[in-house]
Amino acid sequence: MSRRASRPLLAAGLAVAGLALLPAAYLVVRATGASREAWELLFRPRTLGLLGSTLGLALAVTVCATVLSLPLAWLTTRTDLPGRRIWTALLCLPLALPTFVSGYVLLAAFGTGGALEEPLARLGLPVPPVYGFPGALLSLTLSTYPYLFLALRAGLLSQDPALLECARSLGLTPVRAFWRVTVPLLRPAFASGALLVGLYVLSDFGAVALVQYDAFSRIIYMQYEGAYDRAYAALLGLALVAVTVVVLVLEARVRGRASYHRSAKGTSRAVAPVRLGRWSVPALALCGAVVALGVGLPVGILVYWAARGVASGEAGVWGPAVNSVLASGLAAVLSVVAALPLAVLGARYPGRLPTLLERSAYVGYALPPIVLALSLVFFGINAAPFLYGTLAMLLLAYLVRFLPQAVGTVRAALLQLSPRLGEAAATLGHAPASVLRRVTAPLMAPGLLAGAALVFLTAMKELPATLLLAPIGFDTLATRVWGATAEGQFAQAAPSALLLMAVSALGVGLLLSQEERARSSQVTG
Repeated sequence: MSRRASRPLLAAGLAVAGLALLPAAYLVVRATGASREAWELLFRPRTLGLLGSTLGLALAVTVCATVLSLPLAWLTTRTDLPGRRIWTALLCLPLALPTFVSGYVLLAAFGTGGALEEPLARLGLPVPPVYGFPGALLSLTLSTYPYLFLALRAGLLSQDPALLECARSLGLTPVRAFWRVTVPLLRPAFASGALLVGLYVLSDFGAVALVQYDAFSRIIYMQYEGAYDRAYAALLGLALVAVTVVVLVLEARVRGRASYHRSAKGTSRAVAPVRLGRWSVPALALCGAVVALGVGLPVGILVYWAARGVASGEAGVWGPAVNSVLASGLAAVLSVVAALPLAVLGARYPGRLPTLLERSAYVGYALPPIVLALSLVFFGINAAPFLYGTLAMLLLAYLVRFLPQAVGTVRAALLQLSPRLGEAAATLGHAPASVLRRVTAPLMAPGLLAGAALVFLTAMKELPATLLLAPIGFDTLATRVWGATAEGQFAQAAPSALLLMAVSALGVGLLLSQEERARSSQVTG
């Protein structure tokens, strides 16, 4: 195969990268009008200190999410854990809950006057700190660990079993084989998942605002929403873009340039599940504890709110539910399709331009969603007025916002697929499109479905872009929850929040069942 990408592939990559860079272009336009005072404010010690605290939070959340996700991904893919399909679905559900709801749930449960503060005190148990850094760390870890969990799970499903069997035949114990073979081969999955977690923390506003932790994104929101100085806000946004570039460089170093694809023989067999035996109880306890905090606690608090407000007659949630599923489903499909050319360029054609195009997808992900929404408002008014106020504009926002989630998982899956399979199909007369459809895509199915799951779940709870760009009257479950919680009507918000989690659970179950079916077809094919 040629080491140079074809022109259609490069053209597709350029088009997708151009869309992903729209927020950065908007910030540059806005920043050109910044005054000297705005530049001085950017480099004041207070701003640099807030940036440092935000980076510290992002690093801490990434480490905690890794500690949770690696054993959970291994238990649900490589062992005979009882009910592992159900556990997988439950462990993905925290992605369906907006971070501002997750933060409020922690406050309602463990904060001052919280529902669990007095019962824990009577039992002599300590009350978890939920304000400041501890609260932000706990809330964001529980909200973002599924990014790493799904990425590592897809990586484990795609690994060649022959490598692990070879290590065992050379005398390595199961534990040593895991750390010396399995974990190193997960570097692409870990790098992509950790990148998503870190950039998500940089852009989050809801959770850090509720637990009263000063973060960089909070300043940007205050500047934009208060209309104090949008040029200064644009400079802050560009500072986050610079941080994103540094994070991307670090991610590339962690991932390395090694190949992680299967051998030809390994594509038709699955790894024999590890029998947990007496370790089943600790494994179930770990899964149960994570699900209890990430799913059980929010559901319990929401049910409590719903029960208290049952007489309020909250209704009309089915229309927003249909809108949420429609927009999120379309966004998932579009994001995976758009991620393919970038992932192929980054994984199969090493070089400056392909790498630059693939990395550009991540630039807008670290920016607060309000910056993305305002950039598309600016684009729609000045360049594409026929799109403004339509569902297509909302889908474009979802695509730009969540494209990195699809690119990361698709690229990790592609790196574990031997390029010789595509070369063999090409020598048999198949065109590149046919090779992609009949060989590459089926073997990448776990990664494609994992990327679709990430986009679907996070699009379901997207708020700022939906508020600014959705067509008139196009309510979603996230906007319904926000409208009620912003007015303090938590009992009215509870039914929409519960339905949001229920719909997301059905989506996760469907995607995971398709993933298992695709995996079975690989094993038996």
